[in-house]
Amino acid sequence: MKGTKWTYAAAETVASGMTSGLPEVNVLTLDNGLRLVHSPDYATAMVSLTVTYATGARDEDPELTGLAHLFEHMMFGGSEHVEDFDTCMTAAGGENNAYTGSDFTTYYAVAPAHNAETLFYLESDRMLCPLLSQEVLDVQRSVVIEEFKQQCLNRPYGDTWHILRPAIYGKEHPYSWPVIGKDFSHIERITRQDLQDWHRQHYAPSNAVVAVTGNIDFATATALTRKWFGSIPDRPVKARNIKPVSSPDRPSVIETRGRVPATEITVAYLMDHYGTDAYIDADALTDVLAAGRASRFYRRLVADGEGMFAEANASIMGSEHQGLLMLTGRLTDEGIDPTEAARRLIDTAQSVLSEGISQYELQRLKNRQRSMWMMGALDYAAHGQRLAMCVMHNEEQDEMLKRYEALSTERIIRSARKIFGETAPHTLIYRPDNR
Repeated sequence: MKGTKWTYAAAETVASGMTSGLPEVNVLTLDNGLRLVHSPDYATAMVSLTVTYATGARDEDPELTGLAHLFEHMMFGGSEHVEDFDTCMTAAGGENNAYTGSDFTTYYAVAPAHNAETLFYLESDRMLCPLLSQEVLDVQRSVVIEEFKQQCLNRPYGDTWHILRPAIYGKEHPYSWPVIGKDFSHIERITRQDLQDWHRQHYAPSNAVVAVTGNIDFATATALTRKWFGSIPDRPVKARNIKPVSSPDRPSVIETRGRVPATEITVAYLMDHYGTDAYIDADALTDVLAAGRASRFYRRLVADGEGMFAEANASIMGSEHQGLLMLTGRLTDEGIDPTEAARRLIDTAQSVLSEGISQYELQRLKNRQRSMWMMGALDYAAHGQRLAMCVMHNEEQDEMLKRYEALSTERIIRSARKIFGETAPHTLIYRPDNR
C-alpha cells in the first residue's frame, strides 16, 4: 500500500504490500462487507485469529446497560453447530479470550498452525448463529453480576467511574456508564430477546474485522476466510447518534467515602476523540507528566513532593467520541488537605504551560511510543489485534506511530493550553470511611 490508506470496495477487493522495515500486511474485503487483514509470522508455529466488532457499551440503552459485556460472555456458550466452544478449542490445542469496551468488542484465539481452520470454523459459526440459550444466560448472568460486585462494589475505589462518568457526560450519553453497566439490576433484566436483538443489530459481517497473523500465508488465510465467513449474509447495523458533550462553565468537585485505604484524587478533563491531532497531543502530554520515574509527576509529587503523594499518574481514556484526560493521586496521610493536594496535582500538570517541554522530554516520549509499537509487532497475537483496529480506523499499520514521531513541543503545549484553559475539570475526592 506504500503510503496510501487502505480502502474497501463493495465488491471483493484485495490490497497488499509492505512498507520497508514493517511487517507484511494484506487486506481483503468480502462481498458481504467483512474485512480481512493478514500479516504472516513464520517464526512461530501458531496462528492467531482476531474478530473485532464495531460495537460496545456506547450502543446500549441507558436503561439496560451491561448488555454488550454480557453478550461477549454469551458468545462462549456455544453456537448452532458447536455446542461446547471451549472443548472444541482445547481439542485443537488452542486458547481464547475476549474483551469489551465502550466502542469495540474483540474476540481472539490462538492455535497450532495445522489446526488454524478450527479457529475460522468456531468464530464464523458464532458470528452467524450463537445459541444464546436460556441455560447459558442464567449461568453467565450470575457470572457477570458477581464480576460487577467484585470489581465495583467490593474493590477499593471500584465505583469511581460510576460516580465520575455521569457527572462528566450526563445521564443519557453512552459514556456516562462503565462497560460493566450502571447497576447489576440492569443485568438481571436482560432477556434472550435482548441478546438476540443485540446480535442482529451489531454482529453483522460488515461491522467486523477479522485479523489473521502467525504461521499462515495470505492465500490460505483468504481461502479459509471465504470458506467460513463468505456465506454469512450481511444485514443493516443499528445507527447511532451520539451528541457532543459541553464542558462545564466552572470546575466541579465531588466528595465521597468508602472502604478504601487512603484518599485518592481523580481530576478529569474532556478531550478530543481518537484520530485527531489533539488526541495524540493529549496522550503525549500524559507521557511527559507521568510515564516512568523520569516524569514530572514522579519527580515532583512522589519522590520530592514533601510526602504528600504515595503515587501519582496521568492517563487518557481514549474513545471514538470525546474522551478524558485524567490526573490521579493517592495521598500518604489522612491529615493532608485533599483540596490542596488536588491543586498541587493540577499545578504540576499545568507546569508545561509555564515551563514548556524540553527536547529531552519530547524525545523520551517518542522513544517510548516506538518501543511499545515495536514490542507489539513482535507478538503475533498482539499484532493481529492492533491490525484489526487499524482497519477499523482505515489507518496504515504504523500511521499513529508516524504521527507521534511528528510531534512538536509547540503543538503539545498548544493542546495542553486548550485542555487546561478551556476545559473545566471534574474532581473526585475519594476518602476512607473511618466512621
